[in-house]
Amino acid sequence: MVPSKLHMLICLCNCFTLIHPFDWQSLNPAAQIQSSAWINKIQDLMVAANLGQTKIPKGDGSYSVGCTDLMFDYTNKGSFLRLYYPSQDDDHSDTLWIPNKEYFWGLSKLLGTHSLMATFLELLFGSMTTPAKWNSPLRTGEKYPLIVFSHGLGAFRTIYSAIGNDLASHGFIVAAVEHRDGSASATYYFKDQSDAMKGDKSWLYFKTLKRDEEEARLRNEQVQQRAKECSQALNLILDIDHGKPVKNALDLEFDVKQLKVSFKKAIFPLFLGAVHQNFDDFTFATGQVFGYLFKLKGDIDSNVAIDLTNKASLAFLQKHLGLQKDFDQWDSLIEGEDENLIPGTNINTTSQHVTTLQNLTEIGK
Repeated sequence: MVPSKLHMLICLCNCFTLIHPFDWQSLNPAAQIQSSAWINKIQDLMVAANLGQTKIPKGDGSYSVGCTDLMFDYTNKGSFLRLYYPSQDDDHSDTLWIPNKEYFWGLSKLLGTHSLMATFLELLFGSMTTPAKWNSPLRTGEKYPLIVFSHGLGAFRTIYSAIGNDLASHGFIVAAVEHRDGSASATYYFKDQSDAMKGDKSWLYFKTLKRDEEEARLRNEQVQQRAKECSQALNLILDIDHGKPVKNALDLEFDVKQLKVSFKKAIFPLFLGAVHQNFDDFTFATGQVFGYLFKLKGDIDSNVAIDLTNKASLAFLQKHLGLQKDFDQWDSLIEGEDENLIPGTNINTTSQHVTTLQNLTEIGK
């Protein structure tokens, strides 16, 4: 029987049984730790990961991709996001994927594991990078559509970089919000201006249900706060676009003023019943190491799956936003016309429509 903590770790790593084709040897890695061959194998896999043999994929479009972090208002009421954008050059270094050890602590807490799991995760992924150039200048000369991206439960702003990179490589600016509603495994803010100047972070971790607390009520409150945080991030970025002075509390090399008049005319469509399955970077980053630790058999290679997802997203965006691109070449993917796709969704969204409209009405008040 699979221990519950290991099962949760597998879920965090994006349900490899459905995504990545590994035929693994054992569901109980602890039983093999006594073997020196096992230890040597894990060390080899970790070295391979650090050498780039386990990679988060680059975007498939024609634009180079840059990346930076923006924090508007240093308090926990402000906006915190990671920005992916078409960049001007490739001279800058790649972006550190998970930039603080506290995120590993948050993941460990989310999994309900011993604190040693945080150390293990940091050893595996602490130096891993994503193929976007850190603080590279924004590519000028054209305007870009803006996408505000909201992470899933237990995630945070940096771990959907495969999606952010690909969209940016096709000419989008992607603002991946890090939520302060207790849904992120970890996030931070600054208590005051002095702490912000010193970089003295105050950390918030994943909010677990209290005894007898109703989950539906908590999730509803979180969804409403997440929607407000996305709207707030959008408004702040549009303020920059309109030339209003906005200060990045993180004081990074990236010049926020570059974003002025960088966005295409805003369009605000509302799509009900638009759902997704979790597809974060762990699908790519953990392949070989966890492939040796757990015996799982997948159906679709991770790179095939993300390619289908990204192309379908681009076709969807062109169709509904009236973009003058060639993304309509992938319209068939929206209808599920591929051997690796199913039409529609495997989630029943009918009952969610009324609740969604009610929540949106409350948020708009």
